[in-house]
Amino acid sequence: MKKIRLGAVAAVAGLAVVLTGCGGGGNSPTQGGTNGGGDKGEAIVVDMWAGSEDDTKALEAQMDVVKKQNPDIKVELRTAPWGDFFTKLTTNMASNNMACVTGMNSGMLASYTDGFAVLTADDLKAAGLAESDFAEGSLEILKNKGELYGLPFDVATMVTYYNEDQLTAAGATLPKIGWTFDDFEAAAKAATKDGKYGFGIGMGGFQWQALPIAKAGVQPVTQDGKLQLTDPAFLDAATWYAGLVTEQKVAAPVASASDTGWGENQFTGANAAMAVDGTWNAVGYLNNDAGFKAGLAPLPAGDKGNLSLILGSGYGISKNCANKDAALKVLGSLLSKDSQDSIASSGRSYPARAESQPLYFESIDEAHRDMVKATFEAAFKNVEGQYVSDNWAKVDTYVQPELVSVYNGQQDMKTVLETAQQQFGG
Repeated sequence: MKKIRLGAVAAVAGLAVVLTGCGGGGNSPTQGGTNGGGDKGEAIVVDMWAGSEDDTKALEAQMDVVKKQNPDIKVELRTAPWGDFFTKLTTNMASNNMACVTGMNSGMLASYTDGFAVLTADDLKAAGLAESDFAEGSLEILKNKGELYGLPFDVATMVTYYNEDQLTAAGATLPKIGWTFDDFEAAAKAATKDGKYGFGIGMGGFQWQALPIAKAGVQPVTQDGKLQLTDPAFLDAATWYAGLVTEQKVAAPVASASDTGWGENQFTGANAAMAVDGTWNAVGYLNNDAGFKAGLAPLPAGDKGNLSLILGSGYGISKNCANKDAALKVLGSLLSKDSQDSIASSGRSYPARAESQPLYFESIDEAHRDMVKATFEAAFKNVEGQYVSDNWAKVDTYVQPELVSVYNGQQDMKTVLETAQQQFGG
C-alpha cells in the first residue's frame, strides 16, 4: 500500500485501516501528564503521528517555528506511527495523561472529545489566531456536535483520479469540472475491456462513501451525530455504488478484506481507469510509478449536487493541561503563517490557513499546476464537515470487511447497512 503523507487525513472514516501501511519510527507519545506540560515551567509536549523520517523532519521544521516565536517556552515533540499513536492516546486519555498539544484527525475526533478542551473565541485570541485565518469550512474539521475541539493544519476532500491514456484509448470523454454521474458511468463502461476496468471500487470508508454521499446529497450521519445509514437517498446511492461491481461490472470485485486500498491500487497499477481518493494524494498519482498520464477532477454531480466532505487533521489542547496559556501560544505558532507556509511550499499537504494555500500550487509541477488548482477550487466549493456518531469507528469496523461479500454478490449493500444501523444506531 502506498504511504500517505503526514498532513493527510486517514483514508477511511474514523479509522486506522488504510494507514496501517504507514510504517516508520518515531518515539512513543507522552506517557504522563507532567510530560505533557501539566505543571507550569515544564515543557509543553506536542504529540503527533508520523509514519516516516520525512514526516518527522517536516514536524521538526514546524517546531522550529514554534521555538523561534516562543523563546521563553520549552517545547518537546513526540511522535508515533498512526496506529500506535491512537492506541496510546486512548490509554493516556483514560488516565488523564494527554500531552498539552495533541494531534487529531477529523474522522477520529468523536472517540476522543472527552480528552480535549472546547476552544473558545478567547482561546483563539490567546493563540494569536482568528477564524478568518482559516479557509472557508475548515473549522468544521475538528468540530463535533457544534463544539470546536481543535484547529486544522491541513484540509482535504475527495476527488476523482483518472488514467488519461486508458480513457483516451477507449474513446471515453475525460472527467472534468461539472461532469455528471451519467458521464462517470459512460466513461467507466467505455474503459472496461481487454481485462481492464473503468473504476477501482473503494474499501476505505472515505473511498466507498464519497460517491454515494455526492449522489445522495446526504451523509450517513446527521449533523447532531445520529446514525442514518438507512436514509433512503443514501441507501439507494450506496446500493448503486455496489452495483458498479455486481450489476454494471465496470469494477473488479475485491479479493480480500485485507485489501483496504483495493481501488486505489487498481488505479495505480493501471488496471482501473478511475478511482476516488483524497486530494492529499494528488502529487503521488500525477507522478505515478506506472508512467501513465493521470488527471483529476471533482466528484461527479448528481441530481442533488456533488456534496463532498471537508477533511483534515489538526491540534487540540488537552483538558488536563495545567499551562493552557503556553499551550495556546504553541498552538498558535504551529498554525502561524510561517509554519503553514512551510508545509504548503513543500507540497506535503494543502494548508488550512487561507493565505498559505497559493504556495501549495506553486510546489506542483508546472505541467499539472493549472489542473490541480482548478480542480481543488471547484472541489472545495461544495463541502460539508464530516458528521460522525459517537461509535462511528465501530460502524466502519463492522462495514468494511462486509464490503468484500457485497462486491462479490454474496450479500447486498442494503442488508449490511440495515444491520449496522440496528447494531450501532442507538
